[in-house]
Amino acid sequence: MNISTGIKRNYNHTLYASYIGYITQAIINNFVPLLFLTFQDLFQVSLGRISLLVSVNFGVQLLTDYLGAKYIDRIGYRRSIVFAHLIAAVGLMGLAIFPSIFPDGFTGIIVAVILYAIGGGIIEVLISPIVEACPTERKEAAMSLLHSFYCWGQVFVVLFSTVFFTVFGIGNWRILAFIWAVVPLLNSIYFSRVPIATLVEDEEKMPISALLKEKLFWLFVLLMIAAGASELAMSQWASAFAEAGLKVSKTIGDLAGPCLFAILMGSARVFYAKFSEKISLLKFMAGSGVLCIMGYLLAILSPNPSVGLIGVAITGLSVGILWPGTFSIASKSMPRGGTAMFGFLALAGDLGCFAGPTLVGAVSGAFYDDLKIGLLAAIIFPVLLLIGLSIYKKLTQKKVVFEV
Repeated sequence: MNISTGIKRNYNHTLYASYIGYITQAIINNFVPLLFLTFQDLFQVSLGRISLLVSVNFGVQLLTDYLGAKYIDRIGYRRSIVFAHLIAAVGLMGLAIFPSIFPDGFTGIIVAVILYAIGGGIIEVLISPIVEACPTERKEAAMSLLHSFYCWGQVFVVLFSTVFFTVFGIGNWRILAFIWAVVPLLNSIYFSRVPIATLVEDEEKMPISALLKEKLFWLFVLLMIAAGASELAMSQWASAFAEAGLKVSKTIGDLAGPCLFAILMGSARVFYAKFSEKISLLKFMAGSGVLCIMGYLLAILSPNPSVGLIGVAITGLSVGILWPGTFSIASKSMPRGGTAMFGFLALAGDLGCFAGPTLVGAVSGAFYDDLKIGLLAAIIFPVLLLIGLSIYKKLTQKKVVFEV
């Protein structure tokens, strides 16, 4: 058996490609935020306009999630996931190229963001059901481990970018954009060869119209919005918050802010993947929601920069289980939801990813670019998550959940 045949028959390679897919997603969502203040100086725009990059990224991912939930089953998993990686690579390269093409360089950045956001949206819709469909046991653990690779990707993005900027200077960020584009480019080839199973057979799938009528589904939508917003409101602004709000250097801020945030977020996901059979997922998520509020408050209210950075890190630890945990309870509670359910939940998560950082940017801009006030407003999201989990627990006790 040659190597190519082995790849086509081995679902371990499907998992490996999926892990790299989430690393690609981490590049898409975390590279540009490291350049927020650089772009502000380079293009002479306000933090309010800089936050537009976050809004466009997740706004496009939202639209892509919606269309993906409706049409990806018709197009096919393989074609869709390969295209997603290719368009993501084009967008990342566009960060370096488009500002020189467009009369307004910042517009060029926005166009590049739109392109890689399309890829990111498809990746978010497809990776989870691709892994869920793999013939593996302990699905909740597999889902948590999968999502940990987003965190390791975020760590890698921050560490590698920080080293690159230290050695070559932040003025050479365009070169780094080309380097990051190599990851999705190579993974598109990998995904073209691995085995890919479908999540639910056509005759077993719940129609979208029926899915949208389920009250339980809309509860999962609320949880995904809250999970995405709780995570991204802090992680997208962590670099700028450390530098502008806590007054530390960019290198220290990036390493102790978004980097440590991602390390602890990934650690929480690996921890649950290892001990999932011994831990109640609902209790773990509820405790994480409370810890998230505490992390936000510590980061915002502490007058000491070191303690503030610890608050950022605690927030990373707390949000680790929220996104994959919601996917897991949704998949277990509504097993006939299929790709459409994952697509709409990804849409809801991306809505949260859009709403969280956008709210922080808008509120901060209204208060003279004070990021502490912006982050304070974002505490509403972990509060909503706790409310949603409380409702889910009541439904479970009434034996409503597993009848869907």
